[in-house]
Amino acid sequence: MSHPVALPCYRDSVRAEWVDYNGHMRDAFYLLIFSLAVDGLIDLIGLTEAVRKQRHRSIYTLEAHLNYLHEIKLGTQVRVDMRMLGYDAKRMHVYFEMFALAPTQSERIGPVAAGEQMLLHVDTSGPRGVAFDPDVKARVQELAQAHAALPPARFAGRVIALPCAAQPQTPPERSDRA
Repeated sequence: MSHPVALPCYRDSVRAEWVDYNGHMRDAFYLLIFSLAVDGLIDLIGLTEAVRKQRHRSIYTLEAHLNYLHEIKLGTQVRVDMRMLGYDAKRMHVYFEMFALAPTQSERIGPVAAGEQMLLHVDTSGPRGVAFDPDVKARVQELAQAHAALPPARFAGRVIALPCAAQPQTPPERSDRA
C-alpha cells in the first residue's frame, strides 16, 4: 500500500448552518471538519465500515487541540491535509492543516486552521483500548514512515497558557471597616 507524503484526506465547503453571527465559520465546525478527516484516515488504515463491524473495532478520540488561524466564510472550499506524528500499539497522534481554496484549487493563504488529535484503537464490545490488529498496524506504520520525512508540523504540541507577565494581579483585600 502506497501513501502520498502530503495526504489530502478531506474536502468540503463551508455550509450555511456552520456560519455564526459574525459571518464566519463557527469554531465548533472546524473540529467537525477535522473529525470527518479522521473518518478518511480510519478507512485508509483498513478500518472500513465492514471491518469495524466484523472485528468490533473502531477509533475513538482521546484529545483534540485546535488553532484558529484565519477566518473563513460561507461557501469557502476547504482541503484538509493530515499527517501521522506518532503511534504506539493502540494510539495514533495525528496532525491536520485546513486550507481555504481559491476557485483554481490553489492555496490563497497558509492554513486557516491546524489541529492535532490523539486517537485510540478500541474494541467496541468492551469498550476498551486494544492493540491494533496486525494488518491495521502495518498500514499505520507505513503511513507514519511516509510522513516522517516531512518538515515539523508548525502548530503541533502547543499548550494553552498566558505568559507569566500577563497573569492578573490579585487585587488588594478590601476592608469593610470604617
